[in-house]
Amino acid sequence: MALEDAAEEVDLALTDRRRGLAFENAFSGATSFLRRRYAKDLAGVDLAITGIPFDQAVTNRPGTRFGPRAIREASSLLPFDPPYGWGYDPLSELSLADAGDMAFDYARPAEVPARIEAHAAGILAQGAALVTLGGDHSISLPLLRAHAARHGPLALLQFDAHSDTWADDNAARVDHGTMFHKAVKEGLVDVAHSVQVGIRTTNPDTLGIAQIDAREVHLTGPVAVAAKIRETVGEAPVYLSFDIDALDPAAAPGTGTPVWGGLTSGQAAIILRDIAGINLVGGDVVEVSPPYDTTGATAIAGAHVALELICLWGWTRVRT
Repeated sequence: MALEDAAEEVDLALTDRRRGLAFENAFSGATSFLRRRYAKDLAGVDLAITGIPFDQAVTNRPGTRFGPRAIREASSLLPFDPPYGWGYDPLSELSLADAGDMAFDYARPAEVPARIEAHAAGILAQGAALVTLGGDHSISLPLLRAHAARHGPLALLQFDAHSDTWADDNAARVDHGTMFHKAVKEGLVDVAHSVQVGIRTTNPDTLGIAQIDAREVHLTGPVAVAAKIRETVGEAPVYLSFDIDALDPAAAPGTGTPVWGGLTSGQAAIILRDIAGINLVGGDVVEVSPPYDTTGATAIAGAHVALELICLWGWTRVRT
């Protein structure tokens, strides 16, 4: 589309257009993710984005229920150009759609995990891959269940300040710090090919998952870290969960459990781009809590991460 036609663009999310860059004003219009069309019927869609605005499993500050909306709004800055550094344009080469947020009864939080699993399974059953916007980190467990039902046990690639493997054998509890303990115990996670990046809190029980803590990222650099990740996950199907608190609070203050000493956004960007070629089958961006960030920087970071997940997913499907 010629730039002179850009003034006529508005609310592409409400049209049937499936591919291409978007030039409507970043400050107006329907804020679907990357201006992609809203759709529940995902026939012909390669990858869908959905939101899970749930934050009732947090140990500290709530507010991530506003994360999907804020990430979508921040993403309006991104669809004017192909993503930098990838060498291809997933917005033009992939059919992407925003499937909207999952509906649930906020007064029945115990029912939410099963609803998330069914919601994700319904999207995957239509043949679309899935990137999910959270929401607190507890949503990753039912998302893993839905993806593992389709792909088998998954290599978990987790960016996080916390391991989230604290012991919890109570099936009825919904907690954003114990879901990966449950995921391992349920056999959803291929421990031998899993790795956690950015860890900087103490939890001796890693359940055998390899860790690249924040100190190692700072000392060895993001290129070396990306190489180590690729070596660890190998050719296994990968689910990538990015807790925004993997980033230092200076880069992402809008989160519920901030920990100093984290990754810079530049380090995260290099790592995500340098792991291109992994067999990514799905992923999420979680713990963006807009009330604690008046600048919007955290949501901007979340939008960039979600776009990188799309780029990673498309890399092995468009580039090969």
